[in-house]
Amino acid sequence: MLRLPVNHNPQIMGIINVTPDSFSDGGQFDSTGSAIAHGRRMAIEGADIVDIGGESTRPGAQAVPARQEIERVVPVISTLAGEGITVSVDTSKPEVMEAAVGAGASMVNDIYALQRPGALEVAAQLEVPICLMHMQGTPASMQKTPRYDDVGAEIEQFLKARIEVCLDAGIDRARLVVDPGFGFGKTREHNHALMGELARFANLGASLLIGVSRKAFVRALVQVDSGEILDQLSALLAVLAVEQGAKLVRVHNVPATRRLMDARRRLEVMPPQSVN
Repeated sequence: MLRLPVNHNPQIMGIINVTPDSFSDGGQFDSTGSAIAHGRRMAIEGADIVDIGGESTRPGAQAVPARQEIERVVPVISTLAGEGITVSVDTSKPEVMEAAVGAGASMVNDIYALQRPGALEVAAQLEVPICLMHMQGTPASMQKTPRYDDVGAEIEQFLKARIEVCLDAGIDRARLVVDPGFGFGKTREHNHALMGELARFANLGASLLIGVSRKAFVRALVQVDSGEILDQLSALLAVLAVEQGAKLVRVHNVPATRRLMDARRRLEVMPPQSVN
């Protein structure tokens, strides 16, 4: 079973969407061959985990049938896992969870936090780590009118409740990961507020995963839709998340993130300088 990080060394999760319509890399890796090649490249570049998704969850996205999702992700997962690469599956469908773990996936990343019919029961049986994400609404509707009285407190209460449901279903706490769900039913202001409140999610008794890479609020900060500066800021925000307790960061550009993570680690071990 994949061991979640319990020390100061966070894990980098590289994103691969085997879809034609994901918000950042849709269409780039929608063939089995291109997705496998990119997964190998990410592992070489320093990804600890490669996260494979077969259904777009961008704002406004429509669902695809489970069978189609399985056809997209299972060949990629099977090949990469067979080569010793740690793989997670980004899905909310219990049928896809079973097929992906059967093909070698070591983790399930669920934007619905196991709320879809049958997902909780299947997750309890699979015995792999599970990421529970917060989302207000669905991908098709989430960005229309997201509202909160207190965004941090409401997400914290949701994640606490989902953790308890999982524990009651027999899922060991050590297998649980939580994600506040940047960009999933949040305005730009909500996302900004959450960046300053990550410590509250890191203290829920589960590993904290943060995914802000190339999100709309990050693009708005640098006023570009792609390119090196966007990936550098995404990497910087990943490091800031780690400083607040994140144990996993989900990113598109692995090398940029790895460089900053390694620089942070070197700073931690530098001996104090004597003052003459």
